[in-house]
Amino acid sequence: MSGHGNLEEMEAADGFSLGALFRRYRTPLTAAATLVVFCLVGYAIMQLTNEVRYDDVVGALAATRPSAILLALFFTALSFLSLVFYDLNAIEYIGKKLPFPHVALTAFSAYAVGNTAGFGALSGGAIRYRAYTRLGLSPDDIGRIIAFVTLSFGLGLAGVAAIALIIIASEIGPLIGVSAFLLRLIAGSILAILGAVMIIGREGRVLDLGVVAIRLPDSRTWSRQFLVTAFDIAASASVLYVLLPQTAIGWPAFLAVYAIAVGLGVLSHVPAGLGVFETVIIASLGSAVNIDAVLGSLVLYRLIYHVLPLLIAVLAVSATELRRFVDHPAASSVRRIGGRLMPQLLSTLALLLGVMLVFSSVTPTPDQNLEFLSNYLPLPMVEGAHFLSSLLGLALVVAARGLGQRLDGAWWVAVFSALAALTLSLLKAIALVEAAFLAFLIFGLFVSRRLFTRHASLLNQAMTASWLMAIAVIVVGAVVILLFVYRDVEYSNELWWQFEFTAEAPRGLRALLGITIISSAIAIFSLLRPATFRPEPETEEALARAVDIVRKQGNADANLVRMGDKSIMFSEKNDAFIMYGRQGRSWIALFDPVGDHRAVQELVWRFVEAARAAGCRAVFYQISPALLSHCADAGLRAFKLGELAVADLRTFEMKGGKWANLRQTASRAQRDGLEFAVIEPQDVPAVIDDLAAVSSAWLEHHNAKEKGFSLGAFDPDYVSSQPVGILKKDGKIVAFANILVTESQEEGTIDLMRFSPDAPKGSMDFLFVQIMEYLRGQGFSHFNLGMAPLSGMSKREAAPVWDRIGSTVFEHGERFYNFKGLRAFKSKFHPHWQPRYLAVSGGGNPMIALMDATLLIGGGLKGVVRK
Repeated sequence: MSGHGNLEEMEAADGFSLGALFRRYRTPLTAAATLVVFCLVGYAIMQLTNEVRYDDVVGALAATRPSAILLALFFTALSFLSLVFYDLNAIEYIGKKLPFPHVALTAFSAYAVGNTAGFGALSGGAIRYRAYTRLGLSPDDIGRIIAFVTLSFGLGLAGVAAIALIIIASEIGPLIGVSAFLLRLIAGSILAILGAVMIIGREGRVLDLGVVAIRLPDSRTWSRQFLVTAFDIAASASVLYVLLPQTAIGWPAFLAVYAIAVGLGVLSHVPAGLGVFETVIIASLGSAVNIDAVLGSLVLYRLIYHVLPLLIAVLAVSATELRRFVDHPAASSVRRIGGRLMPQLLSTLALLLGVMLVFSSVTPTPDQNLEFLSNYLPLPMVEGAHFLSSLLGLALVVAARGLGQRLDGAWWVAVFSALAALTLSLLKAIALVEAAFLAFLIFGLFVSRRLFTRHASLLNQAMTASWLMAIAVIVVGAVVILLFVYRDVEYSNELWWQFEFTAEAPRGLRALLGITIISSAIAIFSLLRPATFRPEPETEEALARAVDIVRKQGNADANLVRMGDKSIMFSEKNDAFIMYGRQGRSWIALFDPVGDHRAVQELVWRFVEAARAAGCRAVFYQISPALLSHCADAGLRAFKLGELAVADLRTFEMKGGKWANLRQTASRAQRDGLEFAVIEPQDVPAVIDDLAAVSSAWLEHHNAKEKGFSLGAFDPDYVSSQPVGILKKDGKIVAFANILVTESQEEGTIDLMRFSPDAPKGSMDFLFVQIMEYLRGQGFSHFNLGMAPLSGMSKREAAPVWDRIGSTVFEHGERFYNFKGLRAFKSKFHPHWQPRYLAVSGGGNPMIALMDATLLIGGGLKGVVRK
């Protein structure tokens, strides 16, 4: 109750400005705006093709020359070859080097998915994240690669279009109704801006934009990448150009039109620019080429440039999966990458084939096929097959999301839907091409069965705004196609009840109604479903099970579960768990899952799904790099929090010049009469009152209150559960720290560290040194000194905004928190630093998640204010 109240207070503090409203509802508002744009595009296409008939388009398709198709395949290969060099240049730009086969497979798959599903920076970025994390790149590095390829394509596209416009403005102007002078003025302005950016960024200069500073590529990198982009755009434009019939429009003029169409398609946020790209091409070329021929060429272009590469990517990764049966050592590393890519590829393919089934349900069957079916099948069977196949298409669209998240339930839904749709495609229309595509999907699903092992309910997923928008776009697209195909049919109530082999418009209308009803039901269920999942308070038995798991593993911080202030989610075999807390609309997991590493993947997924089922965001706090790939698979984004200091006790010796200051501190503490001792857990209750007095004095002196979640509090049972290191002066305890250890002896750490106000100066350093020497003597390998928040945030010019802000706060935020001082203290012990991250689900705002974590640690807003 109080958690939700805190969230509402913070949101109220933001005010009711339009900006705050947009930030809060940005995702659904963007999805709604995209749908509106697509509806307008559908209306524009209907108007532009007013004189075109479906049979004309089919005839134009059939009249396409085989030589044109072969040329289109050749230019597609050239375009995708150039796309690989985007990633190669980006990897070189960030100063890394990766094997070419891995980069080529990753880049090809990323562009195959991005071109088909749309949202290239996100869909293609997810592919890169899954593959490149396996190859050892950090989230920062991958983010810079994604930014490089996205910006280089955008800037290159603008440059190519501007150059083409200047050269052939007189040809383009009449096509779009704009004067050649104005077009040249616009193109010249674009080139001037790009030229200025190139001059400013020469030799890798930094472009300071206030909060963000960007290191621009040097002239050599810029020039090389521009050539790659220009070659890519020229090749992809040629794919469509050679498919068009002979026309008076020259290739340079078409290149400008194509570049503008691609750019507007990207800016529209409509998946794959569907409809937007086609509208620009039709509007530009309609006066020079027959529109039916343009439509036929656009259909072939989509198949060759978008669908075919996706099929090749699935086939290539399936081949790497099959190689595991041969156990060929040379293919093992590529196979590991393929395993990371396959779910996303199959997800995109399932989405594509689902759309194919939906669209085919509103298009007519060839007359000869219908005549053949009428001789062997009763009409009700054909009608039923036609209706059900459209619903199965929608099932594949829904299952596609689960396939990308490796759900076993999604795998079963996709397999059964594809098998049923394959059978029905033959019964409804003898659609051999459709059946072949579905068979290809089934093959890919069976080959990669081992990858879909996440036990989660597909029906319990709440569809995100983006997926609901995608489904709505599919339905609107089906409506547009139906209206286009049957534009000469008079619509009346009688159409719904016409059941004849030749009555194709009623058949398509009924299929569309079914799709619309089911889609609406899915949307309503996702938007209005109640948040039914509520974790129950942990029982003593559950806490005992968790403590038993903690004893057997190596993460000493996992002992914080003993506080009993966190909920616990166990794995199916009860050999691992996640401890987490809830604040506002955030479910925040603390550290990596604890226990058997084989249960980590399952636990991460179950936690994310449980948070979604409760209508909340899933957050992982202070996680290691090892967990990032699992978080990426579950759709979470990672942000660096700081660095963990870990000292190697195996080489820890207070000798040499670098330890001089600590030796002097320890000697002074001993001269001051400080004595160190370790009290074993069974003996702690005897001195618990003395420890409580020290703790109370420390809290009062610092005007602080007890914390929680990622920090322990002084609770007698908690303090007595582990050894306690103490400092005595004149027989009185003046300082203590509880020592967190496990039976594995891999690592030890401390949690509470409390001092009396009269403890001698340097007591903290002395206590740390003594505890480290004690743990080394006990055979422990490492000592965890804890995390330094915002430490190690990237200061590079091309660093993400989050890092830039974090490093700025680290440098100048001392009045709010002792960032530098904390790192300086830990640095005394010469540790090695390990990055720690925050991972947030659903594209959530990391600042909100971090604020919720802060409130959880501080005990609410009042606790944070009071320190």
